[in-house]
Amino acid sequence: MSDTKITFQSMGRKLSGAVRVPDSVKPGEKRPAFIVMHGFGSNSSSSNVMEPCAMFEKLGYVTLRFDMPGCGESEGERGNLICLEQVQAASDGLTFLTKHPNVEADRIGLIGSSFGAAIAVYTIGVDSRVAASISSGGWGDGERKFRGQHPGAEAWKKFTDMLAEGKHHREKTGKSLMVPRYDIVPIPEHLRGHLAGNSIQMFTAETAQSMYDFRADDVIGKANGRPILLLHSSVDSVTPTEQSIEMFKRAGQPCDLHLFAETDHFMFAESNTRVRTVIYDWLEKYFPVQARAVAA
Repeated sequence: MSDTKITFQSMGRKLSGAVRVPDSVKPGEKRPAFIVMHGFGSNSSSSNVMEPCAMFEKLGYVTLRFDMPGCGESEGERGNLICLEQVQAASDGLTFLTKHPNVEADRIGLIGSSFGAAIAVYTIGVDSRVAASISSGGWGDGERKFRGQHPGAEAWKKFTDMLAEGKHHREKTGKSLMVPRYDIVPIPEHLRGHLAGNSIQMFTAETAQSMYDFRADDVIGKANGRPILLLHSSVDSVTPTEQSIEMFKRAGQPCDLHLFAETDHFMFAESNTRVRTVIYDWLEKYFPVQARAVAA
């Protein structure tokens, strides 16, 4: 099975990605699909994207993976990742995928890890075309997430001072203040090997402010009966576990929440069998592959 390289437009930018159609799909046959979204400053070749794509392929789903604006091979200011622009990119990717000859236009789901998970949850809340959403290690309240990632008065002051400095720098120079990746989202040394090659290491302060202001909590309840699956490590070294718990409290039904011991933030990269079993069961109940009749 090989990918077909594609591009689509979002907010005047050309975004690069790839569509994968399982070999079992017959000419003219339509299948449900998933858009698989990468994490913070990563790209569509990361293991947290490629592993889910391979999983969905084996199950019979079409997949689209793409580089978010400013990431990978996509156009956009490098390292300037604005949350609502990523939500728009996800919606534009869905628009692109609805036109694919092997895709059921009304059965397209979103799945993401970490940053991509937050986008997946937010987008199902604001775009009624999204049929289902899976979040792995996502977050629903940027400020509360950052407070958990920068605990203690000293660390929190350092982070909020950076946000203030970013605003002042922009006002004074007209340019963005660039900030190291781990000053925004700390990741323990032992997990950094999971980051994709060519991951962005420097970001605009506006990126951090955008994440601080982003609240999937506020829109998850608008999914209107469309299924959501929230996955999180029971002890997550990157994104506080309470983020998924709080999203679950605010979601309508059907929404499932699963916390996993003996795993960490990069669950898909770890190829965790228990995580996959939960996904398989959830898909079978809420979003099964039921191929529509082959065209005559």
